[in-house]
Amino acid sequence: MALTIIQVDAFTDKPFSGNPAAVCVLDEPRDDEWMQAVAHEMNLSETAFLQKRDNGYGLRWFTPTTEVELCGHGTLASAHVLWEEGYLDLNETARFHTLSGELRANRDGEWIELDFPSDPVEPFEAPESLEEALAADFICAGRGKFDVLVEVDSEETLRNIEPDFSELEKIPARGIIVTTRAESSEYDFVSRLFAPRVGVNEDPVTGSAHCTLGPYWREKLGKSEFTAYQASARGGVVRLRVEGARVFIAGKAVTVMKGELTA
Repeated sequence: MALTIIQVDAFTDKPFSGNPAAVCVLDEPRDDEWMQAVAHEMNLSETAFLQKRDNGYGLRWFTPTTEVELCGHGTLASAHVLWEEGYLDLNETARFHTLSGELRANRDGEWIELDFPSDPVEPFEAPESLEEALAADFICAGRGKFDVLVEVDSEETLRNIEPDFSELEKIPARGIIVTTRAESSEYDFVSRLFAPRVGVNEDPVTGSAHCTLGPYWREKLGKSEFTAYQASARGGVVRLRVEGARVFIAGKAVTVMKGELTA
């Protein structure tokens, strides 16, 4: 029987911007090879697979080349689908059982807020190859569980980076977050994320990277609530609250496509 697959643009309210994710609600378990093949076929930064469980849904995320432990925009898109397609009432909390533990999502008007684990950076001595791959000088560098984070001197520097992806792929991390203070008063900070090691040269908007960005900028700016912009070609807006060991990541989402998987 055909399965519905839905493409959602996350961290935006405008189609064809933000970060696209495919979402498939499974009617029965599927093996890893099949899910990876679907993700490769969709060729998006993430494809999310949901299956009903007691007290929530199992949730897994796949890039075109590998499974990942944590994905923000795929979770945002999954929650959006559960509400929009009637799997959950609009006032219900979406609960997800994942490789990163239980994650939750709640609606706040047009916004969807994710409850994610904090991933603060530890000191990290960036190799010269990283600076060469980004062709940018760093103010400082740190490393979280998944990603390396580097701060550069200006938004102009950040926006003009054209990475050497073959060199970035050699850095032993899921991705490389580049960040700086925002020039516009509309945002507190801006970022980009490059993840060629997991098959995504530049991720349009990376919710999970804000598990690291939130604690980092809390220390730098001395506050706990932020509005951030990820400055990829598609771009996306993220609202953040840092509370202890949790980061609350909020964004909007819009459905752009529905189809059927027949294989």
